[in-house]
Amino acid sequence: MCGRYASSRAPEDLAGRFDARLDPGREVLGPSWNVAPTDDVWAVLERADRDTGEVARRLRPVRWGLVPSWAKDPSVGSRMINARVETVHEKPAYRKAFTRRRCLLPADGFYEWVAVPASAEGKAYKQPYFIRPEDQDVMAMAGLYEFWRDPSVKDDDDPAAWLTTATIITTEATDAAGRIHPRMPLALDPGDYDTWLDPAHHATDHLRALLHTPAGGRLAVTPVSTAVNSVRNNGPHLLDPATA
Repeated sequence: MCGRYASSRAPEDLAGRFDARLDPGREVLGPSWNVAPTDDVWAVLERADRDTGEVARRLRPVRWGLVPSWAKDPSVGSRMINARVETVHEKPAYRKAFTRRRCLLPADGFYEWVAVPASAEGKAYKQPYFIRPEDQDVMAMAGLYEFWRDPSVKDDDDPAAWLTTATIITTEATDAAGRIHPRMPLALDPGDYDTWLDPAHHATDHLRALLHTPAGGRLAVTPVSTAVNSVRNNGPHLLDPATA
């Protein structure tokens, strides 16, 4: 799974990287080196304008943890931060979004943990590792997004009536990442961005073909401080290599 990641690049940099529009007036997220479930995160997505029908690629904040449109309340999102690539097109919570609402979730890299048993020198603990592309480029994690309508807000045009949420698609971990954890976020190849984001592309088999095994041995794994274990801690120091 992917339960924590880092996303520290400026929105202007991300918008340029993904050829996306940064809508004026929307919330601007600051950098985070400890992104946690239910946090607001950047997503790249394509939507048709309600008035003109023009499809535009946008960079916008969404909440991490997908809330299906039929959910009674948004609390279920905390349990839907990941969707398995093997079944994402079939699960009731994800299958409609898979055909119509796909996105990219930019990241510097992600964290995974390995349990370290107790020893004569100390107690058992979980050692975190930061996993990122070797070239330190942006990871474009494949994701899905969904809209949830808050029934307590009467006006459809009130921004408070709508919650936009997302989930990260995961796959079997490869190479270096696989030594740490059996699952990892599925990062898309840049050549597949256009097809993945196109809201008019509904062919399930073709879309699933884009979700092939990523990375190909181009991941770097670094043990980092256990400070990242607490969501209260943040800052670039969380990526510093752990000292013995």
